[in-house]
Amino acid sequence: MRWYVDGIEPMLAHRTPLSGPVSNIASWNYPMSVLVHAMLVQALAGNAVIAKAPTDGGVACLTLASALAAREGIPVTLLSGSGSELSASLVHSPEIGCVSFVGGRDTGARIATAVADLGKRHVLEQEGLNTWGIWNYTDWPTLTSLIPKLFDYGKQRCTAYPRFVVQRPLFDAFLAAYLPAVRSVRTGHPLAVENPEDPLPALDFGPLINAAKAKELADQVAEAIDRGAVPLHRGSLTDARFLPGQDTSAYLPPVTLLNPPPSSPLHHAEPFGPVDTIVLVDTEAELLAAMNASNGALVATLSTDDPATYERLAPQIRSFKIGHGKPRSRGDRDELFGGFGASWRGAFVGGELLVHSVTEGPQDERLPGNFPDYHLMP
Repeated sequence: MRWYVDGIEPMLAHRTPLSGPVSNIASWNYPMSVLVHAMLVQALAGNAVIAKAPTDGGVACLTLASALAAREGIPVTLLSGSGSELSASLVHSPEIGCVSFVGGRDTGARIATAVADLGKRHVLEQEGLNTWGIWNYTDWPTLTSLIPKLFDYGKQRCTAYPRFVVQRPLFDAFLAAYLPAVRSVRTGHPLAVENPEDPLPALDFGPLINAAKAKELADQVAEAIDRGAVPLHRGSLTDARFLPGQDTSAYLPPVTLLNPPPSSPLHHAEPFGPVDTIVLVDTEAELLAAMNASNGALVATLSTDDPATYERLAPQIRSFKIGHGKPRSRGDRDELFGGFGASWRGAFVGGELLVHSVTEGPQDERLPGNFPDYHLMP
């Protein structure tokens, strides 16, 4: 926010606030760095701001942040309630100047239809299956070192990598690199120490958002195995450290499945939890098809030793950001953020464009994104 405050004047040159408030509907993860951050930029650009508190979490954090902002005279309003009750006002009201949404594709598709019919400004970040491709690759120590970090936050983030697409002849080498790394991943309670003199345990992630999500994923794993998926790794909570008598129903240790069946949600959808799936391919065409299984994603990675192969295949991967042997993140400031295909609708944002997405500019302006009558600039 300091970066935006220091640089807002040239960002707003020849621009005006929207005619109505910006409406924010966001998922529960990253309430400060995604939702509050966006709200403050929207207000800094001259708009009134409305936000719906996520149903599954972040209410206390968001309430405090919004109260502090309101106390300083920043025009923000936080609402709490079910989406079915509030969507008519937050999405369909003609007074709303822009709808900013972070969440699943089903809800996002309904919002996209509504805002398209209304011709309303919108930024809709929707789920996508982020994939990691392995093709003609030999740098296995690097991959091993990256695997545990990919479990940050229990993979409950929009830039998590739950799918590995592996060239069949490399499968044995991939497993030799992957399995020791995933077996080292630890979950538990960070305060579960034997005595105060002990250092805090090294944990890679804690619980999922709630017990219902943990059960949903466990049920999907069991169903996928019943339908033919091969379990390559199933972690256990036996070695995890918890507080005495602690409820552990929201915890799910890492799981890895080979070849989830097409009938399983794990085949084509983002699990949003610590469940990895692996698909084997024999040709470059199969590699690309498997990496594009969800018709669009926010990030992807291709690990290959040959730079020319990367340069040739990367443009065919339907992801907004693509890494060469390393993970990508959402980015900020000078880097655009968005998705391809069904993973994103509306303006791509980041830095100055986060300001432009919630302000009006010259009539011949073309914002990067897919608004009606707008096109993605090169």
